[in-house]
Amino acid sequence: MTFWDHLDALRGVLFRMGATLLVAAIAIFCLMPRIFDAVILAPCHGSFPLYTLFDRLAALGGETAPDTTGFSVTLINTQLASQFFIHLSLSFQLALVVTFPLLVYQLWGFVAPALYPHERRNASAAFVFGNILFYLGMATAYFLIFPLTLRFLAGYQLSADIPNTITLDSYMDNFMSMLFVMGVTFEIPLLAWALGRLGLMTRSFFTRYRRHAIVLLVIAAAVITPTSDPFTLTAVFIPLYLLWELSARLLPAK
Repeated sequence: MTFWDHLDALRGVLFRMGATLLVAAIAIFCLMPRIFDAVILAPCHGSFPLYTLFDRLAALGGETAPDTTGFSVTLINTQLASQFFIHLSLSFQLALVVTFPLLVYQLWGFVAPALYPHERRNASAAFVFGNILFYLGMATAYFLIFPLTLRFLAGYQLSADIPNTITLDSYMDNFMSMLFVMGVTFEIPLLAWALGRLGLMTRSFFTRYRRHAIVLLVIAAAVITPTSDPFTLTAVFIPLYLLWELSARLLPAK
């Protein structure tokens, strides 16, 4: 194939990727009211699984479990077009999240023929592993970290004379940012694996700095969810520490 033939093939791949994303975005746009009520706004209600777990722990005498009794957050909209633009942008963002593996697979079909067999095997393993980690990170943010952060910030008051009135834009900015940040953060083991394959990092690095990492991860957990109870701090710290240990296990011993 000539350069122009390759360029034409790439254009076809990009067109199929764009069509896939557009179809998914349209489908999600039509389903968005249900998705918004059942998924996006679920952490605002006391029936959310994490809050239910806290209530059960409290009923069993768990003194360190946060009190979520009667927890509820009501959002308001202050901009005329905010709800429409959030509906539109969120449809494309969720479509990208849902179809990302398929989009990468379509692009992979164009790139793979140029790679050696061992390179294709490594890239395939990294693709599967990376996607699993990304979705695990988003799930951790959705089911654990964001609800804990929302519970703290929604009830935090600098003064009793200043009631918290949370806008839709503020809620969505924090919601989507936290999900994507945690999704990217969970890619750390993949990055460590790639550096190990290149010979730039070994397991001894993680062994040598484990104690330093524990202190930094505790600080990071405290920043993510700045609550006063040890239960919340531990709940956020454990996933971060497991990422550190998983990264170490993926590296060669020397």
